[in-house]
Amino acid sequence: MPRTSRTEVLPTLAADTRQAARVALRWISEPDCTEELTHAELLDQAARAAAALTRLGIRAGDRVAVHLPLVPESVIATLACGRLDVVRVSLPVGLRPHELRNRIREAGARVVITADGEQRRGEAKALKQIVDRALTGCPEVRSVLVVHRLARPVSWKSGRDRWWHEELGRYTEPLARPYS
Repeated sequence: MPRTSRTEVLPTLAADTRQAARVALRWISEPDCTEELTHAELLDQAARAAAALTRLGIRAGDRVAVHLPLVPESVIATLACGRLDVVRVSLPVGLRPHELRNRIREAGARVVITADGEQRRGEAKALKQIVDRALTGCPEVRSVLVVHRLARPVSWKSGRDRWWHEELGRYTEPLARPYS
């Protein structure tokens, strides 16, 4: 009997057209910007993120390190990992580079998802820069997906670093959902 992922049976209400248009996630950022995703949008973004992770070589049982502040992409990454039966390794934003490096190595993560930065208490904090320092000595990490959150320059390692929105944007057609 084929194994069914928990995420394939849980959100059955999202397949209902009445529920698909309801807001599933409302996020209010520090400068008072609001983002809302409906059930359908959230599931679509999760499918796109799962496809992007698959394209990066991630398979069931692999580990993906997620170093994101509290943003919608963190939820999307969680759903994508569940969809692929991948282990999501949460990396708190407050960790220093050597602490991140140790956790990434211990987990055996092959992909890291981070943000270029975050806004906290009115100040911008660079996150990608911290991840870059942490990844020195982590050759097992082949790809870093970067969520664009702040309008500021970002260090970039060609061949390894990729923008989240560009990777998810590669899939223009609606992707098959396991819930409908």
